[in-house]
Amino acid sequence: MSPTKKAGILGATGTVGQRFILLLANHPQFVIHALGASSRSAGKTYKEAAKWKQSSPIPEHVRGIVVRPCVAEEFKDCDVVFSGLDADVAGDIEMAFLKSDLVVFSNAKNYRRDPTVPLIVPTVNTDHFTIIPHQRSLHSLRKGFLVTNANCSTTGLVVPLKALQDAFGPFTTIVVHTMQAISGAGYPGVPSLDIMDNVVPFISGEEEKMEWETLKILGSLDQTSTSFAPLTQTRVSATCNRVPVIDGHTESVSLSFARRPPPSPADVTRVLAEYTCEAQELRCHSAPRRAIIVTEDDDRPQPRLDRDSEGGQTVTVGRVRTCNVFDIKFTLLVHNTVLGAAGSSVLNAEVAVAKELI
Repeated sequence: MSPTKKAGILGATGTVGQRFILLLANHPQFVIHALGASSRSAGKTYKEAAKWKQSSPIPEHVRGIVVRPCVAEEFKDCDVVFSGLDADVAGDIEMAFLKSDLVVFSNAKNYRRDPTVPLIVPTVNTDHFTIIPHQRSLHSLRKGFLVTNANCSTTGLVVPLKALQDAFGPFTTIVVHTMQAISGAGYPGVPSLDIMDNVVPFISGEEEKMEWETLKILGSLDQTSTSFAPLTQTRVSATCNRVPVIDGHTESVSLSFARRPPPSPADVTRVLAEYTCEAQELRCHSAPRRAIIVTEDDDRPQPRLDRDSEGGQTVTVGRVRTCNVFDIKFTLLVHNTVLGAAGSSVLNAEVAVAKELI
């Protein structure tokens, strides 16, 4: 176990920031050292500034921490900074932190497309950390770097896809329909009159993000570890819906393989159940014991029953079966604010520590 690292949290009063606080409150490697938020909150204690929306109370040792403005100079004493900032403000702030030679793990979308920034789902593509020396060189950094995690719905999708791609080769087509929890919209989020007794068949920008992020995450680095090579022979189509569930994104997936004949449902089930990732091999604190849980129940996974499995860091897959249009179809569930958001950044940071990048 490495020495304790001082952690800062940006956007600490928001829903993702609150999840960061819960995940880091008793962490063996990271200690919450600094909290950042908007000018409305800066100077107040965290208890005064935050509209706490989690089922667990604010950790006692966090309540009295004075919130700092989100400027790099205020976080120079941090070893690592976790960003839960809204995309509207994240771009300039995160770049300023990077240029100040700070280590930033971002939950925002702003730099996911950057050709030198890895887009990492910690149970899928931690090999993409290999681009960090190149990123440091471009920005003349000694120790800082920037890593982003994926959209919450993409995160759930790519975990079983990675297992299947490794075992059976490339896909030709991936079609996914999501049923996404309201916590994914943040706070105050979706108005109650829009979501109660209703399904909203549109989430701005979500479908596009799922379609291109999947290709970058499941792609590779070139031989020089200086650029990414997204998948080019795979087509992805996403349809995203908001449903009246608090936490947990459910996704119905259909896919076709380039391989002929395609794997059987039994083959797919076996590969998913046996899948392991580097975060597990490195014995990271937050790594799930099972990266994928395969359920045999006909009516699972379900958000209320399965979202908290393995501390929210796993993906649960069920209803694996033959598809009459494509090759295979199944249903998955991901906890959208743990593995799908703050939990990815925390586990990514643990991997970075294990790789001696921090």
